[in-house]
Amino acid sequence: MSDEGTSRRHMVRAAMKAPYLEREEEHDLAVRWREERDQQALHRLTAAHMRLVISIAARFRHFGLSMSDLIQEGHVGLLEAAARFEPDRQVRFSTYATWWIRASIQDYILRNWSIVRGGTSSTQKALFFNLRRLRARLSRGAEPMNEPIVYEEIANALGVSPADVALMDSRLSGPDLSLNAPVSEADGQSSDRQDFLAADGPLPDETVGAQIDSERWVLWLNQALTALNERELRIVRERRLSEDGATLESLGEKLGISKERVRQIESRALEKLKTALTNHQPERALSA
Repeated sequence: MSDEGTSRRHMVRAAMKAPYLEREEEHDLAVRWREERDQQALHRLTAAHMRLVISIAARFRHFGLSMSDLIQEGHVGLLEAAARFEPDRQVRFSTYATWWIRASIQDYILRNWSIVRGGTSSTQKALFFNLRRLRARLSRGAEPMNEPIVYEEIANALGVSPADVALMDSRLSGPDLSLNAPVSEADGQSSDRQDFLAADGPLPDETVGAQIDSERWVLWLNQALTALNERELRIVRERRLSEDGATLESLGEKLGISKERVRQIESRALEKLKTALTNHQPERALSA
């Protein structure tokens, strides 16, 4: 027998041997733990409810995860319930703990069932844990049901959209696949799935390099622009640095000069910019 099977047997035997608690004794233990942090009281309270943990964990054994791990996660939920339980509300601890045990096990399954993280909203959880059961129940009739009808029925039962049902169904029916798994073999050479995931865009180092170069050019240009006077700067900004790019004629009207004069000032300003850029970064200016 495997170590996991032996460990599970020990947990089940210990749970079966733990005595049941009467209502008054359970209340007393809960009070001692809440008010005095009595570790012995906590141990007796949780040990008496390990049967409940094992029973709830068994309901989720068909998800392909270790039963021992499900029980351990259920025990975590049991401890959480003990930490939050308020004895004076006159509710049995087993009733209160059931929700926490189930929630802890379900969260564990959602985290480990697939490397693709499923949703964690209440509707997505309901879909994940009820889809197979509802689908099997709806498909038991003499006539096979097609997918849209099944999805519509399940959506109505759970209060979600048919699209959500279809998406969750595809997730549950498709197993995880390794990117290193071979998909074809041609000319004696096999191809992995990751070989078909190449992006058409630039590599990350190219993107970062282009961003750094762009930031440098902006810095150098701003420094070079300080060499222009106010009118030259206005003409260069409106003619060369704006998206629309003003015409010579429209700028001449704004400045009260001819469009030929605007062209002359622009030409002189560009020469001054080139000189300023050359002084700052001669190798960049010459290659520009």
